[in-house]
Amino acid sequence: MKNWNRNFWIAPLTWLTALVAGTLAARAADNHLRVGYLPVTGHAKFFIAQEEGFFKAEGLDVELVEFANSADGLAALRAEKLDVGAFGTTAPLVHISKGADIRIIGGVMGEDAALVTTAENAKTIKTIADLKGKKVATVRLATGDAVLRGALDEAKISWKTDLQIFELKSPPAVLEAVKTGQVDAGLVWGPHDIRAEEQGLKVVIRSRSLQPGHPCCRLTVLVKDLQARPELWEKFLRAFLKAEKFAQDNHDKTIADIVKQLKLDPGLVRKAYYEGYLDQSSDPNQAGVAKFWQTMLKSEFVTSDLDINKFIVASVYKNALDQLAKENPAEPYWKNLEQAFAKRNELKTAAKPGDKRLSLARAAGTEEVPRVSCCR
Repeated sequence: MKNWNRNFWIAPLTWLTALVAGTLAARAADNHLRVGYLPVTGHAKFFIAQEEGFFKAEGLDVELVEFANSADGLAALRAEKLDVGAFGTTAPLVHISKGADIRIIGGVMGEDAALVTTAENAKTIKTIADLKGKKVATVRLATGDAVLRGALDEAKISWKTDLQIFELKSPPAVLEAVKTGQVDAGLVWGPHDIRAEEQGLKVVIRSRSLQPGHPCCRLTVLVKDLQARPELWEKFLRAFLKAEKFAQDNHDKTIADIVKQLKLDPGLVRKAYYEGYLDQSSDPNQAGVAKFWQTMLKSEFVTSDLDINKFIVASVYKNALDQLAKENPAEPYWKNLEQAFAKRNELKTAAKPGDKRLSLARAAGTEEVPRVSCCR
């Protein structure tokens, strides 16, 4: 009887112990994020948040995964080999146009692309119109590629018939094609524009001159993950915003964090990140993405009748920013970002009754709700 009583209690306790252990393991897994990035200075906030402990402070276990280009990164995200990635603006919008169930929740950088050519060709290639009849190399699904095609369309030049565009694997491949004369010009981004100049090439056009203020890399997640772990994504963006502010206040340490991750010359990093043509905002920039989408449609880069605003969930960033502003009411940096957010974004969700937070389930597209302008 004694043995029976002991076994009677041991079995449930064993089951309960296993259940608790499984729950704790699941919670730990919930905090683990596989984050895709490109090896460029514009993605510095990933490195800063990791090196300075901002991810850890938010309870996140982040694994950084490098990709050579946006096309490969978005493919990995859709295959669920990543939890979040920052792979241009063109790539997520192209995937959305083809039915991908993904959402943009924030930004990493803007502008920063450049058209480079040889010193000899720079004498005749000065404007978009000068590309007619030329061979131009780009990186597949790069943001600058869509900006370029949009500018060609505005200039009444068909990118399909009036010139040849070659989509290569990476910026170094583009530079090599330009230097060896395989193409007349090539489109890259920082710090490869600086590297191009160091190798004797010339920057002839900046993307900011073609589409001022255009967004580049957007933080993109799967919609089902956004629905399943809404608070986690706010924590992620809290860490990201802290990294943004850190980069503004601590130049030398920021450069050191970038150098540690990318193994680049500190002087090149400083020039690319602080003295170049880079917008470092983490704002989702809904207005900018919507304008970019219209450019892609007009230039026939994509064909779609989707409302791209439904795929931008600005409320995640807004919640994270509001939390930081509330925790630090005397800090002007957060107030300035809130003002910028109001100009760039329109939230399409309403708050639930009695809930001060915006509904992420609705924002993720699971419910039809009236669009509400925020903060204007």
